[in-house]
Parts: sequence; C-alpha cells; structure tokens
Amino acid sequence: MTSTVQIPGYVVGTWDIDPTHSTVGFSVRHMMVSKVRGYFREFSGTIVTAEDPALSTVTATIDMDSIDTRQAQRDAHIKSADFFDVGNHTTMSFTSTSVVADGDDWHVVGDLTIKGITRSVTLALELNGFGPDAYGGTRAGFTGATSISRKEFGVDIDMPMDGGGVVVGDKINVELEIEAVLRAS
Repeated sequence: MTSTVQIPGYVVGTWDIDPTHSTVGFSVRHMMVSKVRGYFREFSGTIVTAEDPALSTVTATIDMDSIDTRQAQRDAHIKSADFFDVGNHTTMSFTSTSVVADGDDWHVVGDLTIKGITRSVTLALELNGFGPDAYGGTRAGFTGATSISRKEFGVDIDMPMDGGGVVVGDKINVELEIEAVLRAS
C-alpha cells in the first residue's frame, strides 16, 4: 500500500544519527512522589527515508554502560545485575518494523531489545523537518516518545517501601530528540 502523505521539504536518503546533537533520555517514578531523569551518552543509528515514507526504516544501538542519571552511585546500581546487568548485556537495540502516518505525525513500530529480551514498542514520532546545515550537508530532525514496562524486559527488581509503594516504578517514559545527517551519495 503506497502512502499518499505529502511532507514539505522531505528528503529521501540514508541518515546517520548525530549523537552530538541528539538525546536519548528517560524518566521513571521514584519513591512514588517524583521522577528521576537520565539519558544515554553513547548511541548510534541509521534512518532510511524512503520515497514512500511508510517504507522508511530505523535501526539504533545504545551503549548501556553510558547511562547517566547525574548520580554515580545510582548509575553503578542501574548497571548492576539488579537492573541492566551491563556486564552481560552491553547494548540495547531498536529495529523498526513499520511506519504509519497519524495526521501530521507518525508511529514507528519496532523491536526493542533490552537484556536479550525483545518486545514490540510503538514510538510516537514528530517529524521536525529537513534542511541544510552549516557544513554543506543536510540534516533531519525527529522527536519521539514511548512508554515501556521495565519488568517486561527482565528489569524486574522490586524494592518495596515501608507503608506501601515501590522505590522505582515499572513504567519508563522514553524521550528522543534526534538530529540526523544525510550520507553523501
């Protein structure tokens, strides 16, 4: 089925995610009263924008050892076998399986793998645009978001609190700000 979506300034091509100008972040409920935010400093990926946008693809890999929540002791605990078990699972990966138009926005469905466990997730994606950069190249921008259950990916530690509730919530909100650079032909 061919998409009839028209995107102003749309550029067909293969793009490399620019980690210097992109963010892969997350937030999770902490102590039942607030959210802790963090991000991954090292990641890479490729986006292929097809002539028919619905046939576009995304692949990405995140270095799990690059987690940063602005607190070294917490980061060390998150890297431990209690959470991500980074000693045995060094990367997280995402491979798209479909791209679906939703008005001016998109849904990118794909396989997310964490700790060797793969689940289908849907990213709500906003296409921010395409344009020239200051270096003679072309850039594209995307904003994405999804929510996942950490327990569905084997990150199932429970730390109950006295009086009820848990120290770390199950729902993880994932937030992406992606800038990509068009590969030279």
